Amino acid sequence: MRKAEISRSTRETQIKLELNLDGTGKREIDTGVGFLNHMLELLSVHSAIDLAIECKGDTEVDFHHSVEDIGICLGQAFKEALGEKRGIARFADRVVPMDECAAMVAVDISGRPFLSFEEKLCGKIGEFDAELVEEFLRAFSFNAGLNLYVKLLKGGNLHHEAEAIFKALAKCLQDAVKIVSDTIPSSKGVL
Repeated sequence: MRKAEISRSTRETQIKLELNLDGTGKREIDTGVGFLNHMLELLSVHSAIDLAIECKGDTEVDFHHSVEDIGICLGQAFKEALGEKRGIARFADRVVPMDECAAMVAVDISGRPFLSFEEKLCGKIGEFDAELVEEFLRAFSFNAGLNLYVKLLKGGNLHHEAEAIFKALAKCLQDAVKIVSDTIPSSKGVL
């Protein structure tokens, strides 16, 4: 089983995270940020990655530190669980609709971090600043060591935009971590 456990403690957040890439979508998520809980639950369900996340953060300031630090921890756990990446599909892309919205996401688990996030989500989703979706994805992709491309094909309700992005990411991760061979998927022989 490809698993990892990460703990992170700063003056702003205390996080414990467990991840199993070969799971069934089991999840126990308590980030202290309701909307982020919802997005991470979607990520777990639609990727079949088991997630256990507990975060105590300075949410009285705002949600930024918790969201970014959880992205950091999730990326670190993802990278650790993949190990040398032997046999993974590596690349994936998906288009996922969510009612009036649709998101396109592509990933390359290359070992090189990059985020292309073409849309600026601005406004509030309940108490959640929509711009934190990009902050989460940046922290995740840079700590996981993957190229992540995100584009909204059709916008609308901010909640639906974010949900389409997280579901498309989930399906990409599910596809990209699948074991499809016994080699490292790189002409260099290393990722």
